[in-house]
Amino acid sequence: MNKIKKNTYPFKWSQLNLLGGCILILLGNFSCSYRAQEKEKSLEDRRVIQQQVEPQVLFPYPEIPAMLIRPDERETYLVVHYWDNFNFADTLLINNKNVTEQGVADYLAILGKGTVKGEDLKESLENFCNRLEQQAHARKVLLQIMENYLYNPNSPFYNEELYALFLERMINSKYVDAVRKSSLQFRLQLIKRNTPGHKATDFVYYLPDGSKCTLYQTKIRGNRLLLVFYDPECSSCHEVMQEMVRDNLLKQAVETGYLTILAIYTEGNLEVWKHTLDKLPEEWIVGCDREVIKEHTLYDLKAMPSLYLLDADKIVLLKDASYNKICRELQD
Repeated sequence: MNKIKKNTYPFKWSQLNLLGGCILILLGNFSCSYRAQEKEKSLEDRRVIQQQVEPQVLFPYPEIPAMLIRPDERETYLVVHYWDNFNFADTLLINNKNVTEQGVADYLAILGKGTVKGEDLKESLENFCNRLEQQAHARKVLLQIMENYLYNPNSPFYNEELYALFLERMINSKYVDAVRKSSLQFRLQLIKRNTPGHKATDFVYYLPDGSKCTLYQTKIRGNRLLLVFYDPECSSCHEVMQEMVRDNLLKQAVETGYLTILAIYTEGNLEVWKHTLDKLPEEWIVGCDREVIKEHTLYDLKAMPSLYLLDADKIVLLKDASYNKICRELQD
């Protein structure tokens, strides 16, 4: 399984570009008709500037009806009709990252806010999928973009819940071939495994002395278990693990019994694992799973290290979260 290193996300984001400015204008607070007119004029001015500076890199945003004044109404309309003017049959347009990829980024930024829900969200995704699925090249490119943006933990738009909705829709598409559907179905199963609110999958691990234990048998001193899947030969793992070792608040949480840390080596080089054991605190429980987790995909280890926060009953509180997010949760 290919691993994604933390903090090495391969894409650059132009979040302050003119397209982002257009989005802000489109969703502005139109509290009165005069202000609405001024905002629309400002939007038109920006479009003129775009056409003068970059006539080839314009995303065709939908025109929001002037009768829609409230910001939530305008946002909903924009999301539902976001792709109405986009030509999915134009391969040159699809290949233009300044248009297609930035358009997806802006689209996901709105959806990621979580303010558009229920039937409106479903309708928006349906409109998007219904149009992209019918064009082979668009389907190929956008399936990959959505994976990169929503399924990569290093992406600023990482959102497995939203990605699952997208996958479910594409799995039911009559235009996606059986091989591709099988791949999407497998990814969806991984996403739905070990989700917050559900009990974590049990697994066997071995301590340095060779004794065997399981996740469910692991005794937790407090009400929190930080489960860490790591590989000492991974540079990202080394950086995060060193940050954890140096964190005095984390150390205090372990020493006072509030938190138990279980670090599991998931690769197959036991000599490397044993050679690096002395770099981890004695208070941590450190084991290796002899590659069973990876081979049977018990956990989605697409990026390393992979951190899960569990409670005393082994219920998942945070799945594959950043260390900063783990710390914020422990401090609440």
